Amino acid sequence: MALFFCISADAQTPGQNKSVLLKAIAQKDPLQITLSWQPVTGATSYNIYKKSKTSFTWGSPVATGVPGTSTSWTDKNIVPGQVYEYRILKLGGNNAYGFILAGLEATEVITRGKAILVYDTISTQGLRAEVDRWVRDAEGDGWQVIRIPVNQNDDVKSVKSKIVSVRNEDPQTVSTLFILGRVPIPYSGVIAPDGHIPDHLGAWPADGYYADMDGIWTDQTANDAGAAQVRNQNVPGDGKFDQNVLPSDIELQTGRVDMRNLPAFNISETMLLKRYLDKNHAYRNKQFTAVRKAVIDDNFPSFAEGFTAAGWRSFSALIGQENIAVADYFTALKSSNFQWSYGCGPGSYNSCGGVGTTDNFVTDSLGGVFTMLFGSYFGDWDSPSNNFLRGALANGSTLTNCWAGRPYWHFHHMGMGETIGFSALMSMNNNLTYEPNNSQRGVHMALMGDPTLRSDIVTPVSDLTVEYLEPHALLQWLPSQDSVMGYHIFRKTEGQKFFEKINTVPVTTHYYADSCLSVKGTHTYMVRALKLENTNGGSYYNMSTGIIAEFNNPDEPLQPAEAGFVLTQNGYTVILENKSSNATYFEWDFGDNTKSDTRNPEHTYASSGKYTITLIAGNACYSDTFSLEITIVISKVEDENTGSIFVYPNPAQDEVYIKLPDGIGFPVTCRLINAMGQVVCKTKLDNDTVKLDLRYLPDGIYILASENGLKSIKLVVSRL
Repeated sequence: MALFFCISADAQTPGQNKSVLLKAIAQKDPLQITLSWQPVTGATSYNIYKKSKTSFTWGSPVATGVPGTSTSWTDKNIVPGQVYEYRILKLGGNNAYGFILAGLEATEVITRGKAILVYDTISTQGLRAEVDRWVRDAEGDGWQVIRIPVNQNDDVKSVKSKIVSVRNEDPQTVSTLFILGRVPIPYSGVIAPDGHIPDHLGAWPADGYYADMDGIWTDQTANDAGAAQVRNQNVPGDGKFDQNVLPSDIELQTGRVDMRNLPAFNISETMLLKRYLDKNHAYRNKQFTAVRKAVIDDNFPSFAEGFTAAGWRSFSALIGQENIAVADYFTALKSSNFQWSYGCGPGSYNSCGGVGTTDNFVTDSLGGVFTMLFGSYFGDWDSPSNNFLRGALANGSTLTNCWAGRPYWHFHHMGMGETIGFSALMSMNNNLTYEPNNSQRGVHMALMGDPTLRSDIVTPVSDLTVEYLEPHALLQWLPSQDSVMGYHIFRKTEGQKFFEKINTVPVTTHYYADSCLSVKGTHTYMVRALKLENTNGGSYYNMSTGIIAEFNNPDEPLQPAEAGFVLTQNGYTVILENKSSNATYFEWDFGDNTKSDTRNPEHTYASSGKYTITLIAGNACYSDTFSLEITIVISKVEDENTGSIFVYPNPAQDEVYIKLPDGIGFPVTCRLINAMGQVVCKTKLDNDTVKLDLRYLPDGIYILASENGLKSIKLVVSRL
């Protein structure tokens, strides 16, 4: 006897009564997260649990006996930048549950890991450009994509061995599996989660087999050939597995887009895949917008299981109870781009009673993006023709779907930026993590759609260009049309697998200079807009899809500069020979408040003392410093003509005579040094008296010194 049947329109719906409709408000002052909820009929008290996002166990409640009249609870034990998952259990009458992921300014996700793309080479033939574009979009959200091409006639075990091999190379990073096209479908179990026994009792499609890296899957004990369709019959050795539930937790966040056997759409399987990839790209880049609203169409209001609880719980946590409409599925989604939707009713392989048929998906371009559907038969999604569950993805804006009701699915994680694949994994691994449920961990659980998708989209930048300004790269772009706080810049050079973020703080301009390129060859740059996203779970830093531009650096990178010099000291004069390498500029400091930028300077000191000579040598990217201490000893400078050199007149105006003592061997070189220690005049004396022209010198005090050890003398030039 079939479990699903028509019910009267005025029956009450238990789905909402089994749900605690949660919202979270995160704040800094005081630092806290406050959970609030709608009153639940019959509540006597509430227990509240808290755990990390990735944990499968809750531990003891953080609060018990919260009065049934309460509608809020505050957690003061939080840290900004982190996220927390909460469960609230309503006690009294039938239990009700609420779940939410919450946080305050949760840190943006830079790298999401590696995603495996398994695709059938036949159905995707001719879609190279669209598949490459999807890979770029996935990379733009922090993924590294590994492609595995397969043949649609391959054995499922050989397909899995390829997946396992890739995952085992990097088990900490490979987290996601996207199955695209007519990839072979595993079958497992002797099950009928829709209650149709014996005609639908048997093996159902089981993509969880591909997602499970270490579970034991056997083909020995299942022996039931009573199903109406041969594909569901399961006997030992037939290639279909025995397991009714997942034998172990799955490791890969898995989703499938498969357009086989959908003749109602009257276009080829390949063109349906293209249509999906086109709208996938459009959604990621916010070429169309889905409002944060949801619709629930419940055509099973009398079933105590409350199938729609899967919708009520997730939607309230994601977008708020006030944004959930109870309405006809197709009517609502034809008139608006709702972000979320849920519909259930008596079903067949290509229909859901009270919701619609596969033909409706053909004729009506629905505006929903993420949906859940539930009813008999079509949860067995590899049915021979026009399967209703997969048909939802073949037209309109719908990007994901799942058979949600036996068991419930939980998508509240997406309210804080997680992927739908993460929520799928947590739902499929539910072993009392959330609540007891009919058919939980069933092998039939499967996400139809791209598992890397997220719910909150930021408009990306546009027209990214890269210009080479030796040895730098200048990036310029047109800004995001959203209200963003800045941009993150990423770079990947030849040989790198992941993009790395190269800015330290958000860039608030629409340009960025990547200075001093260190690698010759191709550089791939990516710019992502950064926004503080405020949601029903608090706030998190959200990034747009990255826009990518390539650039080829034609030059060898500059080498680090190395500073160095040697000196020759001649009394109070030093001659400096530059030994620096890889340098294009030089900055000398002689330690006496004088400087030079010449390559090989010569410097004369005006007084005795210890001096540190410092050279900074550099190029456009690097600089280096070298220092050396010297000692200068200069004979005493006479204030008057009492030394061995005689000058007159002193003070002088435009000329002065220099007379040397008798008996001095000629020639004698004399220098005139200003107060800055600079040699302003150098003359060679060939007899005992020489006239020196001073007209070009400014007024001031000068030192006249010889190179043969005669005492220096002070000369005053004054024209007053």
